[in-house]
Amino acid sequence: MQAQEKLSFLERNKLDPSYLEHASIWFKPIIETITEHHKSAKRTLILGINGSQGSGKTTLADYLTTSFSALGLSCVSISIDDFYLGHEERQSLAKEIHPLLATRGVPGTHDLVLAFKTLDALKNERSAVKIPRFDKAVDDRKSEDQWSTVQAPVDIIILEGWCVGIPAQAEQELEEAANELESTHDSQGTWRKYVNDQLREHYHPLWKEIDELIMLQAPSFDCVFQWRLEQEEKLVQANSGQNSADNKIMSAKEVENFIQHYERLTRHALEHLPQKSQYLLKLDAKRGITSFQNMNKDMNKGQSL
Repeated sequence: MQAQEKLSFLERNKLDPSYLEHASIWFKPIIETITEHHKSAKRTLILGINGSQGSGKTTLADYLTTSFSALGLSCVSISIDDFYLGHEERQSLAKEIHPLLATRGVPGTHDLVLAFKTLDALKNERSAVKIPRFDKAVDDRKSEDQWSTVQAPVDIIILEGWCVGIPAQAEQELEEAANELESTHDSQGTWRKYVNDQLREHYHPLWKEIDELIMLQAPSFDCVFQWRLEQEEKLVQANSGQNSADNKIMSAKEVENFIQHYERLTRHALEHLPQKSQYLLKLDAKRGITSFQNMNKDMNKGQSL
């Protein structure tokens, strides 16, 4: 990564230069392995990134994209969030199936047809491909004229998201409510069963498209509230010039309620996804990386990132 590329990366993500020092330690093995994998596979690779809300997935995806590009590989980063169903579509789901489906995020609230179509185009088309983008500040998909455009085919696709790679739960695990939101608004388990069925039947085939999976493992679910609150504060700063009546940026209380929609599957991921990941980065409460596992080879350096 050249000096100007490093500076642009730090400015985009509002990071201290020390980030790059630690990143070169922890992420270099991933970059080297994926680069070699691409050379031998001679096809587009899909690299998944899983991590709870606010864990640093988007920053990592940007760092990897910038690094691969510096090596001469074409790379595009996509968030599973960008495939959220629009506000009106989720309102329809809420009326037809369960009111909790009005809230974006859980499996069942994404347009997977669009996701598969986009990934396929990025792998096989020889033309410009449009990448959907979602605006969380207004809780709706951006108009198509605001989507990104990428020249396909690309060498590496990075697909990041809080639910990326998560397996479905066993049916018996759905019986007990995970929190107040479920006990109050999903006492019959209709919502969580629908979400789990979606994960098993429709998201699992998407996860099978992933060649390598990175997991940013939070120390516990308790960290997620503070991390998610920090994300919302960044949204406030990014949208400071917009009409406040048009945005749906959340208060601390709303964030607390919002993350309960994700709690069940986030806890499930923290327990079961590490052994399904090719690269495991364990985090502390401040998002510092405490250890890195590359397949069966461990690095325990205790450095903060």
